[in-house]
Amino acid sequence: MTWITLASTVAAVIGIAIGVLLPALAMGKAISSALDALARQPEAEKSIMRTLFIGLAMIESLAIYVLVIVLIVLFRNPLLEYVLQASS
Repeated sequence: MTWITLASTVAAVIGIAIGVLLPALAMGKAISSALDALARQPEAEKSIMRTLFIGLAMIESLAIYVLVIVLIVLFRNPLLEYVLQASS
């Protein structure tokens, strides 16, 4: 049982690392592209900013979904319950 708990914890740490790193890189690229677009067309600021904020919110939601799944794996591990039930 401790091996399953250890493996779940390691998987959760790797999952949150990847699940936060990739959206962070995507946010950086989106902001960089928006600043580049603003430098080229300052008159389109409202449209660019609105689209940027919607995109950033959607990218951030991916990181939040990863956090929810990792918390489920850590605190309500379905695999651990299956192993405990099978061993009984």
